[in-house]
Amino acid sequence: MPRPGAPFKGKTSPFPSAAAPPSLPAVQPPFRIGLGYDIHRLAAGRRCVLGGVEIPSDVGPEGHSDADVVLHAVADALLGAAGLPDIGQLFPNTDPALKDLDSARIVERALAEADALGWKVGNLDLVVLAERPRIARHAPAMRTRIAQLLGVEPGQVGVKATTKEGLDAVGEGRGISCQAVVLLVRK
Repeated sequence: MPRPGAPFKGKTSPFPSAAAPPSLPAVQPPFRIGLGYDIHRLAAGRRCVLGGVEIPSDVGPEGHSDADVVLHAVADALLGAAGLPDIGQLFPNTDPALKDLDSARIVERALAEADALGWKVGNLDLVVLAERPRIARHAPAMRTRIAQLLGVEPGQVGVKATTKEGLDAVGEGRGISCQAVVLLVRK
């Protein structure tokens, strides 16, 4: 592999020389994208709260807080887009004061932190990966609740669900996970 800036197959490389790395633009774009992910084991008899909505189920996510994997992924996406620490640093699972915490409080804090830096939510999209409980019929309520928490219209929130086709712990019905992506825009 030729060094950056050196001829490649007789042609000059379009890449700048390693001696002069490109600098970041003085003005950053008026938007940021963040990705959030969370996963929890499922436990029998545990309350099942997803996206701030209680879902009837014989199993629920196990965790220190209410273990809402959806809102945890949403909060991490918000924090990541704003360039802030993840929820594990802001809400450590070793803090007894946070035991059984409503994850809506985590999202509210993440949103407030992003807001303090001049960001607002443009849109959010997420996917829940689970064999159980079935999510599809609860997606509209989850979408509405998440939009409320973010201070946006439900049309700015996408909620989808899929299975893992029997693959890994989630696919075997032993866990549940969520991936979320958020677009923050300058206020």
